[in-house]
Amino acid sequence: MRSKNLAWLLALFLVLAMFLAACAGDGEPEESEGSTDDSASEEEDSSSEDDEASGEEDDSSTEDDAASEGDGEENVVIAVPAELSSLSAHGSNDVPSGNVRSNIYETLITLDDEGNPQENLATNWEQLDETTWQFEIREGVTFHDGSDLNAEVVKMNFDRLLDEEIGSQGASIVSAIDTVEAVDEYTLEVTLQYAFSPILNHLAHNNTSIMSGEIIEADAEAVESGDEIDQYINSNPIGTGPFMFDTYTPGDQIVLARNDDYWGDVAEIETITFRTIPETSTRLAELETGAVHIADAIEPDNIDRVSEMDGTSVLQESSTSLNFIAFNTQVEPLNDERVRRAISLAIDQSQIIDGIYDGTSIPATGPIPPGVLGHDEDIEGLGYDLEEAQSLLEEAGYGDGFEISLKTNSDNPQRMNMATYAESALSELNITVNIEGMEFGAFIEDAAEGQTEMFILGWSTPTMDGDYSTHLLFHSDNHGMPGNMTFFDDPEVDEILDEARREADLDTRMELYSEASEMLIQKAPMVFVNHTEYLLGVSDSIEGFGVAPNGIYQFNDVTVE
Repeated sequence: MRSKNLAWLLALFLVLAMFLAACAGDGEPEESEGSTDDSASEEEDSSSEDDEASGEEDDSSTEDDAASEGDGEENVVIAVPAELSSLSAHGSNDVPSGNVRSNIYETLITLDDEGNPQENLATNWEQLDETTWQFEIREGVTFHDGSDLNAEVVKMNFDRLLDEEIGSQGASIVSAIDTVEAVDEYTLEVTLQYAFSPILNHLAHNNTSIMSGEIIEADAEAVESGDEIDQYINSNPIGTGPFMFDTYTPGDQIVLARNDDYWGDVAEIETITFRTIPETSTRLAELETGAVHIADAIEPDNIDRVSEMDGTSVLQESSTSLNFIAFNTQVEPLNDERVRRAISLAIDQSQIIDGIYDGTSIPATGPIPPGVLGHDEDIEGLGYDLEEAQSLLEEAGYGDGFEISLKTNSDNPQRMNMATYAESALSELNITVNIEGMEFGAFIEDAAEGQTEMFILGWSTPTMDGDYSTHLLFHSDNHGMPGNMTFFDDPEVDEILDEARREADLDTRMELYSEASEMLIQKAPMVFVNHTEYLLGVSDSIEGFGVAPNGIYQFNDVTVE
């Protein structure tokens, strides 16, 4: 197995190490993900309609090489819009990275399509008391380097994930954990700081994946010698997953090779090649010529084109994503919830869903997407009412309007179109909107540091639990990079969200999330716009490929005709 140094990659994409879940949907790779939806998902959508002539011929030859690599073997090539950020399980929380890593590493628990915890590297678990859980680790599993999986290695991973010096963004996902101890060779005991109902779902998050103890120790030694954290791991990602790291060409592609010693069902395909092709039109052209088997993020207005291609179909799946127009609630006049509600009332969701997403999404009424625990289908959003919006502005003392900036990532056509729509819609209230399209990394950095007034982004819920949809996005403990980029601060909402994550009774939890959603709709830290779908073009020669509701590609059952 060949490996190339990825050290520079971590530094280059450090600012992309975002939440994720990120974000996913409507052709945007998800982040993981909750991850910021762009990446990733939708956490990190780099799809673009920009000029594609430059370098397209060279790209095609590279793709042909990738698709034909390993004559007579089953090799799948997928074109993705965004480059991964980190190959360390404790690195970034974006969907492009998560989609690669989920094939290399595995978590203790996985989720089915309904969000129910299923065994993975843990074969059984038991809650001993309100704050103590015991997990049985799967026996007979080896890492790609031949070392054994056991409870001590799992403990090493969680200790590292929670280590403040490591500074993993994934630490917020398991912040409820107090200690992790290996009771014996295959028994792990997790003690929580407080009762935390979604703990099992959070242990299915990609950032809790288990890495080889050998690379954890090697990375620590490298750091002592002056290397950056994760530098060694990025060059030597070793897990227990069905595929192993093979080669990486920055800016072009990463290749994973089948793990023939996998503890579960060995995959049918020999390799997976993730090709980074930012331009949507180029991804579609490569799909049409057969240079790639799968094209991610085809965008809604290309569904007919892909459907009419010879030997190609559209894969359209629901997601746990949310698109929103957000407010920095700490700056004037957006620190007044009447102004925020007025702007929300001036945004007509149907214009965005039908005009920008071609009907391939559903209206959002609150922060928790359908399919996620805590979603209440009976909740109603603020709706569209220009007269009420004007009345609220006058009541707040802004009847004559004001000027405001609106930022988003320029490589996402839907978001840029949404910004243009918002500019037009808010002009009806004499609000002048100045749009600023930015490179994704710089945009996220600005939002996380509070250097925005309004911004357009997305969020996904890979844990499929309402805690991830709300606590990270709106609790005052999570201002900035963890997720609360609106810097929303409301003690009453904080109290409800804290109570909901500690509550063991499911019905009571549902009631608490409904109450929190109703409050967030009225306090309006963001305009809840829509829940998008995953849209991919897939060659008819591919069978068994799918996208999980959390946005992760599923290759284990893929075959190539």
